Amino acid sequence: MTYMAYINQYGWFDIMGQGAKETILTPALCRAARGLLDWTQLDLAEHAAVSRSTIRDYEGKHHEIHRATEAQLRLAFENGGVAFVDVEGMGICLGLSAPADR
Repeated sequence: MTYMAYINQYGWFDIMGQGAKETILTPALCRAARGLLDWTQLDLAEHAAVSRSTIRDYEGKHHEIHRATEAQLRLAFENGGVAFVDVEGMGICLGLSAPADR
């Protein structure tokens, strides 16, 4: 994703637009979280209310996802029982109280 850079009032380079951010949910973590829950891309799409093609293209590294889409995917995973933990980078694990309806 391309952002416009400019020099702010303090002489520092800043990024215009949504701003630079590290993606918490990488394509590999997305695939791993689906695997933990035994979800297909279609299952995740239904739980997150996004299109399957968005998930397919993101996991295949064809494009980035918007912050709102990332939030929807993370919420779907968390509601499914996945916990995202930061251990020298991001990781995932099943939560202690995973829902019974998986």
